[in-house]
Amino acid sequence: MKITLLETTIRELAAGYTDQGEDGVFGYDGKLDIRPPYQREFIYKEKQRNAVIDSVWKGFPLNVMYWAKRENGTFEIIDGQQRTISICQYVSGDFSTIIGNFKEPRAFHNLQPDEQERILDSYKLTIYVCDGTDSEKLQWFKTINIAGEKLTDQEMRNAVYSGPWVSDAKRYFSKNGCAAYGLANKYISGYPIRQDYLETAINWISENHIEDYMNKHQHDINANELWLYFQQVISWVKILFPKKHYRKEMKTVAWGRLYNELKDSSFDADELELQVAKLMIDDDVTKKSGIYDYVLSGEEKSLNIRTFSDNMKREAYERQQGICCKCGGHFDISEMEADHITPWHEGGKTIAENCQMLCRDCNRRKSGK
Repeated sequence: MKITLLETTIRELAAGYTDQGEDGVFGYDGKLDIRPPYQREFIYKEKQRNAVIDSVWKGFPLNVMYWAKRENGTFEIIDGQQRTISICQYVSGDFSTIIGNFKEPRAFHNLQPDEQERILDSYKLTIYVCDGTDSEKLQWFKTINIAGEKLTDQEMRNAVYSGPWVSDAKRYFSKNGCAAYGLANKYISGYPIRQDYLETAINWISENHIEDYMNKHQHDINANELWLYFQQVISWVKILFPKKHYRKEMKTVAWGRLYNELKDSSFDADELELQVAKLMIDDDVTKKSGIYDYVLSGEEKSLNIRTFSDNMKREAYERQQGICCKCGGHFDISEMEADHITPWHEGGKTIAENCQMLCRDCNRRKSGK
């Protein structure tokens, strides 16, 4: 792979800047693909974006940017998208910011001609241009993105499996205000632009085999299967737990897993709500988001039932004089485990009076029944 050094001005960089949404972002008189398929969305916050412009105004050096040269003589950004878009947006008049010693925010068109030239022509950007195979460019992309705004796992997967399928999937799951966000923002945690929604959807449909699924569908012309599946999951959730019964704990539930396992089961929404409401005020339930898993699947472990304290265990041990309540053997307290006399699911509470000590073997046999 051949690497060369290029210096360019902001005037040259921003020439012909266009943001065509799904069709791409371009600059450098149309010769630079600012957001190639493997690149993330624009994620800079206002403070970061403004800092780029202030650095340019003050003549402070920005970190080196990296471009890759294509066979047709054009370029694509490997690293530096966030800084490049910040610069081009400012020059295009998309936002204003306080720079230098100015007291009020200034848009680019509000600057005097000599001040504009200071940004457009006096400041030089340093760029390394690589010329190599697609696999070499992708490997370079992975290496240099160790620094800066660290790539999420899903952003890296998007790079590895870039193609028409990823591009279409991002349309549904990876934009601010995307369709998936509008449909499910109360039921999924994370941020679309950091690929959390896309990662969640693929994880659900693939049952934790994200890479396998993306590899299989990499060259599909669309992501319709994923989008339709995602809508089905969220619709199922909304039927079982209507909007009037929404709780913030629903945001972290693994809805896809539950849908895959139980979509053909029959549930009564009103009965589910009665169970959920009762469990929400149960002090023994320490993981409230697990309530939804429990009322659908019956898995008690998803609730993280409160355990007996050391004092409760010691009190029960002394009361029993070290004798296991099941097998009658004598054990050291370190060889025993606390158990509910009346099981939690039968109304037993995690209190001293409901605690008994069993040897490990007896307790595990009891738990396995």
